[in-house]
Amino acid sequence: MADLTANLGFIRLKNPVVPASGTFGYGEEFADFMDLNFLGAFVTKGVYLDARPGNPPPRIHETPSGLLNSIGLAGPGCRGLADILKRVAVSTKTPIIVNVCGASDEEYLEVARFFDPLPQVSMLELNISCPNVRAGGMCPAQDPGHTERLVSMVKKKVSTPLMVKLSPNVPDIGIVARAAESGGAEALSLVNTFLGMAVDLERRVPVFANVVAGLSGPAIKPLALKLVWEACRAVSIPVMGVGGIRTGRDVLEFIMAGAHAVQTGTVNLVEPGASLRIIREMEALMDRLHIKDLEEIRGVLH
Repeated sequence: MADLTANLGFIRLKNPVVPASGTFGYGEEFADFMDLNFLGAFVTKGVYLDARPGNPPPRIHETPSGLLNSIGLAGPGCRGLADILKRVAVSTKTPIIVNVCGASDEEYLEVARFFDPLPQVSMLELNISCPNVRAGGMCPAQDPGHTERLVSMVKKKVSTPLMVKLSPNVPDIGIVARAAESGGAEALSLVNTFLGMAVDLERRVPVFANVVAGLSGPAIKPLALKLVWEACRAVSIPVMGVGGIRTGRDVLEFIMAGAHAVQTGTVNLVEPGASLRIIREMEALMDRLHIKDLEEIRGVLH
């Protein structure tokens, strides 16, 4: 049987399939659909320092082969999530990754430092795709200089491995990826959602109160695959590929593009047990193609 182990250097995952932030709740919501112990890891919904109500409805809108969302990162805040993690960790040994958000650089740092000492947390995912209020609403990931400064500031204060989540809405993903690596990131995850919008034709208004929303799902897979390939060629640290993954074949394509692991997103919302199916499909496909382990095919695309 094929070896599904994903070695990120600072952590070894039993397989490369990791449900992504915002699509898997806090893990416990999916316990009725799967044994969390079969996952490589999972990422919690993004968390700010304090509890947030999120955006007004509507928050999601289906598109052809995709989904627009404007959730607004609703959540329980640091203390609320800490209580949830204590419950979840009792029932699973699967590594838990906390997605760290902030409306300012200082808030990113406070949130990261809060979760750094918690034994339930195996990795922090610094979601620098969040708008920064002091930067006029721009995401840190849209500015290589800001990216490097923010990552460096956080990394100097935490010992937990730091993975940085990048935005696809930039002219050159390689430049931002290198900035995150220079700042001290131990890994990258990409991509976050693409910017899009939807129109309510009958009411003659945008569907979302914020007008612009994030597009995810199978529609973005070719775009995400290209950006992951570019990022992997630009840096030497591990990358988790994200974007439209819904089959075992998709996983292996991202590995071939250079990714060490992947995150499953929108598929979890329509098929709660999808990640386990994807793992089984990946294993069967590797056996059929006589692929002994992931390192055999990782980064073979030139």
